[in-house]
Amino acid sequence: MSILKDLEFRGLLHQITDREGLEKKLSEEKVVLYCGFDPTADSLHIGSLLPILTLRRFQLAGHVPLALVGGGTGLIGDPSGKANERTLNGPEVVEAWSQSIKNQLSRFLDFNENLDNQAELVNNYDWLGPLNVIEFLRDIGKSFTVNYMLAKDSVDSRITKGISFTEFSYMILQSYDFLKLSETKNCSLQIGGSDQWGNITAGLELIGKTTEKRAYGATLPLVTKSDGQKFGKTEGGAIWLDADKTSPYQFYQFWVNTDDNDVVRFLKYFTFISHEEIERLEQEVKQQPEKREAQKVLAREVTKLVHGEEALQSSLNITAALFSGNIQELSRTEIEEAFKDVPSTTLEQDDMALVDLLIAVGAAPSKRQARQDIESGAVTVNGVRIQQVDAVVNELGKLGESYLIVRRGKKNYYLVKFA
Repeated sequence: MSILKDLEFRGLLHQITDREGLEKKLSEEKVVLYCGFDPTADSLHIGSLLPILTLRRFQLAGHVPLALVGGGTGLIGDPSGKANERTLNGPEVVEAWSQSIKNQLSRFLDFNENLDNQAELVNNYDWLGPLNVIEFLRDIGKSFTVNYMLAKDSVDSRITKGISFTEFSYMILQSYDFLKLSETKNCSLQIGGSDQWGNITAGLELIGKTTEKRAYGATLPLVTKSDGQKFGKTEGGAIWLDADKTSPYQFYQFWVNTDDNDVVRFLKYFTFISHEEIERLEQEVKQQPEKREAQKVLAREVTKLVHGEEALQSSLNITAALFSGNIQELSRTEIEEAFKDVPSTTLEQDDMALVDLLIAVGAAPSKRQARQDIESGAVTVNGVRIQQVDAVVNELGKLGESYLIVRRGKKNYYLVKFA
């Protein structure tokens, strides 16, 4: 199956220029393509996974992916999809974020020098940084009319609220990226999110006006959830690719909690499992949704892809331990990861009564309520139900020599760390 047909099966082609010409080119030669990632934070989030994994799909099909870090455009700000002007970050911040994003991108593409379709990381600051304003206006800006730029959605949507000349110029800079990569890397295809269509087609226009080369563009769909919620967002904020910002366990839980109405689409988008296996899982969702097999496959595949086998196994261990109540099996690191977002209290003394501990960590408002909860069996410590109201903390044992996991009721967890 051709790469474009695979992308179509997975619902990954939103817009495309000259479908017939691009399909012919992809079938006849090794195509160099690129996608840009602006450093707007110190980590990419899962909204960036779709274009990253699409670059990977092209590489697996024998083509050459260029992952562009926008060290230059990141200093300007892309108006696409934004209601207001971005807050501009300083050069040192953008440079540091660019390096972080480079490190993340290197997990997904193969940079082996022995490959004839070796992936490459590029930074557009390398050619945008040395540009002077006269050169920019004369050699690049001359190719764009204001009327043409105003007609693009990314600009038109901002006209009523106002757009600075800085962000208005973003389209020209991204177009220049495409031209530069066409000249230096023989790049003939740019991919991006659906909000990048105007910028991509502007690049095609610039290449057409200044060279005799033929170039193509394609966009990916905007990822949405069936319930209308924004994809990649939770109550705790964005789901990041950086394990320090979103732990592998939290990452795994995000995917395993995917709605039945979304899971097949996300399997197509974010995994590399076969068409046949996806179709089998689609039937499982219809016939035995309570088993949530498709969600488990999705969570395993994406967590392994982003964080590796060891992190996946740790996430599975945490999930199994919390489900069964056997949290004694968790390592110190897994305890910290599993209970990262629950109320946490650090104490120096461990000779206090359990009743007093429940009040100290906020699990009970009074000694009376604490005693009632203990007697009724509503309190567990380290997975063990405690019903002795005179229990003393230092007699209950600690996990990892430092921790107590207190649970009141079914879902209220409290982490206690002893200094």
